Amino acid sequence: MERRYAPPTRGVLSGATTLEGSRVTLSVLASSHASRIINTVQSGLRPAGIEPHVTRSWYRCIKEYGIEPQGPRQVAVLDPLSVKELQQRMGELLRVARAEMESLYEQISGSGFAVILADARGTVLNTITDPTLQREFRQAGLWLGALWDERHEGTNGIGTCVAEAGAVTVHREEHFRGYNMSLSCSGAPILDPHGELMAVLDASTVNSNDSRLIQRHTMALVNMSANLISRWNFLREFGHGYILRFHSRPEFVGLLHEALLAVDASGNVQAVNESALLQLGCANRKQLVGKSISEFFQFDFTTLEQRAYSESGAIWPVRDVALGRRFFAIVRAPVPQPLNASLLRIGASGPGQGGILAQAQVNTRLEPGNQYVGADEAIHKALACGHQLFAKQIPILLQGATGTGKEAFARTLHRESHWHDRPFVTVNCAAIPESLIESELFGYAQGKFANTSREGRAGKIQQSSGGTLFLDEIGDMPMLLQTRLLRVIEAREVAPLGGEAAIPVDLHVITASHRDLRAMVASGEFREDLYYRLNGMTLCLPLLRDRGDKAELIQALLREEAADATIEIARDAFKRLIDYPWPGNVRQLRNVLRTASVLCRNHTIRLSNLPQEILDNDYQAAPAPASFVGAGASGTAQGPAGLPSSALRDAERAALLRELERLRWNVSRTAAALNISRNTLYRKMHKHGIVLSH
Repeated sequence: MERRYAPPTRGVLSGATTLEGSRVTLSVLASSHASRIINTVQSGLRPAGIEPHVTRSWYRCIKEYGIEPQGPRQVAVLDPLSVKELQQRMGELLRVARAEMESLYEQISGSGFAVILADARGTVLNTITDPTLQREFRQAGLWLGALWDERHEGTNGIGTCVAEAGAVTVHREEHFRGYNMSLSCSGAPILDPHGELMAVLDASTVNSNDSRLIQRHTMALVNMSANLISRWNFLREFGHGYILRFHSRPEFVGLLHEALLAVDASGNVQAVNESALLQLGCANRKQLVGKSISEFFQFDFTTLEQRAYSESGAIWPVRDVALGRRFFAIVRAPVPQPLNASLLRIGASGPGQGGILAQAQVNTRLEPGNQYVGADEAIHKALACGHQLFAKQIPILLQGATGTGKEAFARTLHRESHWHDRPFVTVNCAAIPESLIESELFGYAQGKFANTSREGRAGKIQQSSGGTLFLDEIGDMPMLLQTRLLRVIEAREVAPLGGEAAIPVDLHVITASHRDLRAMVASGEFREDLYYRLNGMTLCLPLLRDRGDKAELIQALLREEAADATIEIARDAFKRLIDYPWPGNVRQLRNVLRTASVLCRNHTIRLSNLPQEILDNDYQAAPAPASFVGAGASGTAQGPAGLPSSALRDAERAALLRELERLRWNVSRTAAALNISRNTLYRKMHKHGIVLSH
């Protein structure tokens, strides 16, 4: 991707300083800091107390990049669109990294550190900063889109981690640029299963008074968090293969420091993590990858396969071939690959265990996004009303709990409208960083950002002109942008950022929220005039547990999730799915079906493929959060009356759901409000079948 740099903003310069030649003289570098660096590079001697990775970086900065230690700060920064594209490229990894960043920040909060995620080229893609220190970090150039590779910023925690592909600490005067001497940075690599750098996790402080020795504690925390993210990615990438998880100490199996070894269906090693290299005493991955598992352990592939399916969770003592060392291992069975659709008989079914009640067939006509909405009476009435209103360009507000299918409903209204052949444009106001949402919605004019096309960029509002604009989680839109959106809807024209001329737009707007917007208006969190402008009609979507079409919905969603295979559901498993109260609504149901469809054997979902919370016999539906009682949720508990332990369990689940909804599903804030740790909250969510919504 071609990189250009934004013009000066708020006194921070952009662009990159380069020297005409690679030779730098002492007459140019007058400060003692610069002199020390130049002397070190010229002499080839490492000063006492300076780590080898620092002197190697100094050498690269002068000899390879031709940059100088002195001079004013000049921050190279990407425009918001490029940042957004890089974030999207990271996909699910970005979400997982963000969760781990929050956990890391909790451990070091109050110490003046910011937690930063950069990509493999040193571009800052996500940050968590103490609100009271945001100005200082911005003045230091640590902000979204900034380029912190060594070529631009010299020796630093992010860029030097990229260059060294290893964990580094760069403390105060070890930074190459003189203006970075107040920083202390610890960066750790996030590696893919093949040892290649995917991203960098960094903790930086702008006014460090601690010694380098004290920074080791921060470095250890950062490195641990980076390893957790790498481990998660390894397990995800090789989900369709066998994974041997082992360690010389049994208590470490299943934890952060366990060794991971991915094995394909032929018994050959596909990938290993860093811990596996350490445990087996191998210098590099070439010694393992591509070779048979039996070359390294005293068992063959058949034994591995049997363990995977019969005792996948049991710790198994094994020995290596080279030295006979004992390890302790568990084996994770592969997620079955979908069968070739051409080999399947459409509608074929077999008797199965306990009889088959439902099946999912190959449906090649299903278009992306053409999701099943439902045959429930309440949904049919809402659709009928919505069609009439939407045809007259009356704005529609969809109100419903998280996971009830608001976007699928909006897509159905669009698909059956007169402008169905025009774009359906979605903006999730909760998912886009506040710093990007303005340019995302309104676009920007020519020359607003340097790394843009000459014509500028049309925003989502302009892109949707003539089609449908779906603003999801509208309750999370910043107040300032609410004012601007109101003007756009009233005037039917939009002015891009930095532009003078307004552009006419033909708007058909659908908004959605799981929050009670009326309560937000009353508390001053949402503009009253915008609420009434968007709320031509409020359509309430029911909770899944209240719907009368659960059987049809289960079959339809399974067709979507198992589009390449015929998957059947055993009768007893199907009854469990029907009876379960589904606190996470359609989103939770879809996730359960997706997991069960890949875990099942012989193309049949059975009770053993369902999560434990569904198999429990003592559940009853949790009452709906208070904010939804007036929005189509009955709030009435369903299911058999529970014993005291069941009532306590249900009360705990209801309390968790209320707090999560109240705090907009922010795990850190919810854990703090409940006075428990994040790990405890995650365990309780898993126990009660609560699926994270964002």
